[in-house]
Amino acid sequence: MGSPIILFEDIFNVKDIDPDGKKFEKVSRFYCVSESYEMDLFLDVNTDIYQISEEDRFTLVLAPTLDLHGAPDDGIFNPIERPSLADKYEYVMYGKVFKYQEETQPTQKVSLYLSFGGLLMLLKGDPRNLQGIEPEARLYLLIRKV
Repeated sequence: MGSPIILFEDIFNVKDIDPDGKKFEKVSRFYCVSESYEMDLFLDVNTDIYQISEEDRFTLVLAPTLDLHGAPDDGIFNPIERPSLADKYEYVMYGKVFKYQEETQPTQKVSLYLSFGGLLMLLKGDPRNLQGIEPEARLYLLIRKV
């Protein structure tokens, strides 16, 4: 994962777009599978400002701050302040973990639910890959195509 400010990082492959049908004109839900950690991801993206296609690959990062040195922030982005983690990515959202669900059957998994102002994310997989992410945490999601 590299940097101490990055809580999760993996490359995802888009497997399906709007698996339950298109609900909103400018938003699509993507089903993706990670390459390294075998995580499942459902992610809502504003496709009016960022386009993703089926079979695209992208790096997804979860971080508590955009400060390159790990200093906490207040959740308000100021692009003229100084260089930030966001400079390395194409699409950034800020949200909150609203549900953290542990499963033990048939294998131990965790489901992490985040809301980014109404756009939702579900990241599901081995809890060892999501250490350091707590319920109610405020996180940045950063994406860059590879």
